[in-house]
Amino acid sequence: MKISLFITCMVDNLYPQVGVAMVKILDQLGVEVVFPEGQTCCGQPAFNSGYAAEARASAKTLLEAFADADYVVSPSGSCTGMIHHYYEDLFAGDAQLAREAKALAAKTYEFSQFLVNVLGVTDVGARFPYRVTYHPSCHGARLLGVKDEPLTLLRAVKDIELIDLPYATDCCGFGGTFAVKMGDISTAMVTEKVSHVRETEATVLVGTDMGCLMNIGGRLSREHSSVRVMHIAQLLYEGMQLGAGSREAITI
Repeated sequence: MKISLFITCMVDNLYPQVGVAMVKILDQLGVEVVFPEGQTCCGQPAFNSGYAAEARASAKTLLEAFADADYVVSPSGSCTGMIHHYYEDLFAGDAQLAREAKALAAKTYEFSQFLVNVLGVTDVGARFPYRVTYHPSCHGARLLGVKDEPLTLLRAVKDIELIDLPYATDCCGFGGTFAVKMGDISTAMVTEKVSHVRETEATVLVGTDMGCLMNIGGRLSREHSSVRVMHIAQLLYEGMQLGAGSREAITI
């Protein structure tokens, strides 16, 4: 099987180690990964700010970059949700591009969604002997419908102590441009989220979207917390190394 990696802006520019972890896991599962260099932003920041023409221009580059892909896999439920729910409407005035947008959405998956629902993998052979809590991102869980897949993978990890996060479905306050436009409200929301993370006494917070994890991790850092923040791909890959008797840590 061959998949095309949709890396997303945030992972590409700020957290490339998340992409590395994804590729290493897929490689060990026997999946060939290619990286179309023509890909750019999915257009979500422009779209959410009301700049439809600019969003279409960005989105069109993805239609072209992934035109020949069998599957497209991304480390972000938010960016994947943008493709699934808004691309076809974004190109409503062009029948051909609308068809291409629909085709792209049909073959594009968030990472945990791809592992569980396409590959049928629920246990990657990871061992992670730490107390962990999971934050479900709004766009991934609500917009894309990725709810059970991350937890299915985490529950299969050996020696993990997985603790429920109180009010887990509450937004962390990031929301892309929302955090900039509504800074005070965003800060209040993430402060509340961090208080719930602290309640769990977890040593690791894991999630599926680096936007949310960056926001929560930033607040944890400002509160001088030692909680480690990880994308699920990082946790699984590090756990695979521990499960194999070695340790190749990929930290953020």
